[in-house]
Formats: sequence, C-alpha cells, structure tokens
Amino acid sequence: MFNTNKSCKSRHRIFLLILSAYILYAILFICRTSFKVGGVRYYCLFDDAMISMTYARNLAHGHGLVWHPAGERVEGFTNLLWVIYMALFHLLPIAQSKISLFIQASGALFLALNCLIVKRIASLLSEDSMPVAAAAMALTAFYLPLNNWALQGMEVGALTLLISMTVLEILKNLKTGGRSPLPFLLLGLASLFRIDLFTPYVVVLLFLIISDPKNRRYNLITGLVILLISALSQTIFRLFYYGDWLPNTYYLKISGVPLLLRMERGLVVLALFIWKMNWVFFLIAFLPLILRKNKTLLLPSALIMTQMAYSVYVGGDSWDWWGGSNRFISIIMPLFFILFACGTRDLTEIITGGMGWKKSNTLFAVLILGALVNFNAISGPAALAEWLLIKKPLHVEDNREKVREALLLKQITRKDARIAVTWGGIPIYFSKRQGVDLLGKNDRIIARQKMRPISGIREFNPGHLKRDYAYSIGQLRPDVVAELGRAPEEAEPFLKQYYDRIALEGFSFYLLKGSQNITFIPQQGACAP
Repeated sequence: MFNTNKSCKSRHRIFLLILSAYILYAILFICRTSFKVGGVRYYCLFDDAMISMTYARNLAHGHGLVWHPAGERVEGFTNLLWVIYMALFHLLPIAQSKISLFIQASGALFLALNCLIVKRIASLLSEDSMPVAAAAMALTAFYLPLNNWALQGMEVGALTLLISMTVLEILKNLKTGGRSPLPFLLLGLASLFRIDLFTPYVVVLLFLIISDPKNRRYNLITGLVILLISALSQTIFRLFYYGDWLPNTYYLKISGVPLLLRMERGLVVLALFIWKMNWVFFLIAFLPLILRKNKTLLLPSALIMTQMAYSVYVGGDSWDWWGGSNRFISIIMPLFFILFACGTRDLTEIITGGMGWKKSNTLFAVLILGALVNFNAISGPAALAEWLLIKKPLHVEDNREKVREALLLKQITRKDARIAVTWGGIPIYFSKRQGVDLLGKNDRIIARQKMRPISGIREFNPGHLKRDYAYSIGQLRPDVVAELGRAPEEAEPFLKQYYDRIALEGFSFYLLKGSQNITFIPQQGACAP
C-alpha cells in the first residue's frame, strides 16, 4: 500500500510539473507579444481577433454587432460567442492598451484546462499508462501553433477545450455503458464559436449511432434535436439581424472561388504540413488503430481526418506559409498527440521486446523528446526560436507597427473619418475610426465578387483573393487610404484623381482632397513626391 501511494504521488507530481511549466510558458509567451508605443505598453491580438474585438466593443457600447457604429450590418466575423465573450471585458474600465491581455489570459486558461482533459483521455485510451498521459500532455502544452492561435486571441483555445471535453465524455460513456446529452451540448456550444464546428458534430453523431447500439435511439434523437436547435437558432438570428444565410467571411472565401482550385491548394497545404512534421511521425499516430482492437480509437482518428478534410475543402488558411497546423487543424492536435503517444508506446514495446521496462521507457522518452522538437520546427530554426521565446511570436513586430499607424491616424483625422485598410483589425480598433475593408471581410459587395485571377497556386491566399479599387476607393472615397492590397497599380488612377500622398513618421498615406475629416496640415517636406 505504501509503494502504491508513493507511486501515485510521483505521478501527480509529474503532471503538476508539466501543468506548472505550461502556465509559466504561457505567461512568458503573452509577455513576448506585448510591446511599447509612445512609452505605453500595449497588448494586442492577432489582426483577425482584433476585428472581433471591434465588433465586441461596439456591442458593449450599445451599437450592436457591427464593425462601426451606425454602419451597415455585415457579419465580418465567424465567432459569435467569442465576440460576445470579448464584449464582457469591454464593459469593464480597462485601458484600451491592456484589454487584449485579458483575452490572451483566457486563451491560456482554456489551454491549461485542456491539458488536464488530455491527460484523462490519454489515460483512458492507454489503460492508465502514466508515460503516455504525460507525453500527450507535454506535446499538447508546448505545441507552438496551438499556443500561437490561442494566446494571440483567437477562439482556438476555447474550441480545443470543447472538443477534448466532448471526446472525454464519450469515452467515459462508452466505458460505463452510460449516455448523456453533454457531448452534443458541448459541440452545439462550439458551433456558436464557429459554425463550421457542425462538421465534427455530425461525425460524433454518426460515430455514436454506429458504435453504441445500446443507446442508438437516444443518441440519434438527442443529437438531431440539439443540432437542429443550434443550427436553426443561429440561422434565424443571422437572417433577422444581417439578412444573410451565412457569415460574410464564408461568402468571401467560398463563393466565386473555384472548388477544384480551392481543394488543390488545400491538398498542397495539408501535404506540406504532414511532410514537415515528418510523415513517419504522422503514421505512428495511427499505429494503435492497427495494433489495438479498440473501437474508441476511431473517434479521435475520425475527428482528426474530418478537420483535415475541412481544411482541404476551404483551401487551407491564410497563414499556412508559417508552418504547423492551421486554425482548423490546431483544435484537434491534442487528439493527434494522444494517438501519437499511444503509437509511440506501442512502437517502443515492439522494438525493445523483452529487454525490460527501463529500456522501453528510456526509448519512449527519447522518441517523445525528439518528436516535441520536430513538431515545433514548423519552419526550421526560426520556428524553434519562436517556440523557445527567443524570437517574438508571429506578427508581433507587425502588430506594433500597426498600432503606431492606428494612433497616428487617430491624430490626423476626426472621429467620423473613414479609413481604407487591408488589416481590418488593429488599425480600426486602436484608431477608433470607421473602416473601408479593401479585402471584403467586412464588405458585402466585395465578398460576393469572383476571385481575381492569380498566376498560380502560390498566389492563392484564402480571404485575400478579392478586391475592387474602383468601388472601394473610386466610389466610396474614404478619407484616408492607409493600406493597399495586391496590384496597387489598379488603384493608381483613383488615387491620382482624388487623393494627395504624404509620408509621415515612416508611413505612407493617401488623404482625400478637400476632406473635412482630416486635421493634418502637411508641413514642408511632409508630402511624398
């Protein structure tokens, strides 16, 4: 009995050590995303998350779910519940420069809780193997892409936790023969964060119908009822409030974009992801399906393949060039790491045979440590520098410049000014000015156009394939054109006719001639040639 208690205490210390190390890592990661502008320390989210923050601020201030007050109602976000969650913090007296910190801390909390869920899932799937549970927990905790998306303000952390909780609840029910509406409620909640979570919802429903014949009728009825309630309630709200069936970003990325071209790019992205993580490691994750006669392993495997297939369907993500799992795949990476830990354990036992548990555990630890480094070398040494917090995380230096730009735009314009941007989040949020979205995420007209021709698959960039400068600049005539997207030469005729170009503090702006919303008076030498 004494030895058993001592062993249990040792196990708990290992898990507590991993969790504590992660919390410290998350704090340091968040600190590395902050920067100073004008002597003030700013915490800033990923630009897409800052678009959601703008909607959240307007909601909290009584203007509704809009990009700017009194503006057209366009659903330029795909994370309704996350926007509402962000709005809660905008009800509090928190400085604009610090409010993002609370969203980042929320992401850290969700991922820390997810680590605990991962440990329990891994224990269930590995017959309570401590090495497997610890490995899965560590691989999840210190995976750079997952931390990047969650700790820079995306809803990825919340979705990851909800999916892991769903899998845990299903595994518990299958083990005990019980049943519960909780898996469907969790995924229904997840769909309020992103409506594309209906895809794994359907997969879970089909899995339970097939694998749990005892509760087949219950799961079928409960699953369909919750699915219909969740889907209908969101659709009715969207039609009533925005007049659209789907978020504007779905029209932007799907309509007018050829399916085959989209899927070709998605397949290339997925293939590169698997190749860079090492295809052997990828296959190891599915080794338990072959070696173990355990139908519960089909659930995490099916969810992994589903999200990968969805990523292919939508053409991948805009930041796939960075490497690692994109936002669609990151939410199921904890399940992948659980299967990988199980597969690595099976492999080491096959290799070591009867050589003893010490040699087996040593080889297992070496493989897991190697995999930990390999999984985070998403783009070579530079990514490892980001992972080790030697180099600042993705886009942090860009974020700093965009905050500088926003504060400068606020100085040279009045509150009713409209600013044309391609970064729809940071410049608009921190300048508190109205935006004209040149890429169409917050513009219904641009979003419904056909994608502009591209020279090849390398130029395919989801959400960045549509533009109409004749409309956005020539017709709408924003007071300031702060940024231009691809093919700036197409905007040149309108800029020459209606705008004056200036260079100011390292930025180049186009100011609308005769605008009453511009307070800046060019000094000698301020105008660009």
